[in-house]
Amino acid sequence: MLDALVTEARLRFGLDLSRGLQVVPTEGLVAIPIEASRPLIVAPVTLLAPVARPPDGDGPLPGRHGPGGADPVAVLRRLYPADHPIGRFGGPDGLTIGTLGEADLGAPLYLAPLPAEEAFAGPWAMPAISARLRQPDGCPWDREQTHESLRRHLLEEAYEVYDALAAGATPELAEELGDLWLQVVLHAQLAAEAGVFDLADVQAAIGSKIVRRHPHVFGDAEARTASDVNRQWERIKKGERGEGEGAPADGALDGIGRSLPALAASAEMQERAASLGYDWPSIDGVYEKVAEELAEVREAVAVDGPGSDAVREEVGDLLFVLANVARKLGADPEASLRIANDKFRRRFRIVERSAAAGGRPLRDMSFAELDALWDAAKVEDGRAAEADG
Repeated sequence: MLDALVTEARLRFGLDLSRGLQVVPTEGLVAIPIEASRPLIVAPVTLLAPVARPPDGDGPLPGRHGPGGADPVAVLRRLYPADHPIGRFGGPDGLTIGTLGEADLGAPLYLAPLPAEEAFAGPWAMPAISARLRQPDGCPWDREQTHESLRRHLLEEAYEVYDALAAGATPELAEELGDLWLQVVLHAQLAAEAGVFDLADVQAAIGSKIVRRHPHVFGDAEARTASDVNRQWERIKKGERGEGEGAPADGALDGIGRSLPALAASAEMQERAASLGYDWPSIDGVYEKVAEELAEVREAVAVDGPGSDAVREEVGDLLFVLANVARKLGADPEASLRIANDKFRRRFRIVERSAAAGGRPLRDMSFAELDALWDAAKVEDGRAAEADG
């Protein structure tokens, strides 16, 4: 039967086997990867026997298991545009993705391939788009980019993802993750042009690393708690760093980027140290350390004066310990400080409006007056938060 379907697809729908061919049982549509830039035949498994067997109960494909992931019609609508034509073997023309219904899946169907740059929901659309932009007749801006010139864009996109995460899973987060993914694709494209690596190498590197570092999932190791996982992770990394005869073994803190925000780096260093057992037994010890560091800040100010190297060092020690307080309490210090920054921004704007309404510049007001405006701003901000909640 499959030979007959292929023959009809060639004669009637223009199937070009040089583009490859995907043959997917209708019963497996939600579970099988589909690349929309390749020709596709979908048919009930009974028509594909003996070359296909009934699916063994696999659920929706990971990565495509979100909204509509268990609905075969919805899956096809996510992969192809609404006006994309669908060929019905032995049936009339006119069916499209937008008019496709569940009943149509009872008969074999043919879907012509999309151009690689238009198969947006697949993993290879962005690499194709990136390569096209870098062509001599592509985009002048893209052709000028280098790994160095893209560095700031990578940071900007990462921070935009970080900000979007505060609202949880939203359409905006999907868009920001796409912007960040573009940066990965662009760097892989530049490296491919230089003959160093390509996106397949990037995917293989992270996939093999994650499997290798989770032997309690993909092997026979055991890890009953998150702490067990962290300790195992560090042991495996240590073994990886020591590979090669005579290679120096790196420390547990190596690999923490120096471009990482200082507060985030502090939290990461202390998290790694804690995973190896170097941690306070309880939060009380960290509280005491905060008081100790604050006293040392005051002493440095008294002895060396504000702005001195000693004060900068002691303030750094204090901030470092405060990052540990946040870690011990399960609060991301970077996120916590951003919340405080946003709160201060809102309330200070209220103070500015109040001062302007009174006809007096902030700089002409006493501290007591400013403090009163601040207290009023806190109340107003609190009421606004309750109304929004």
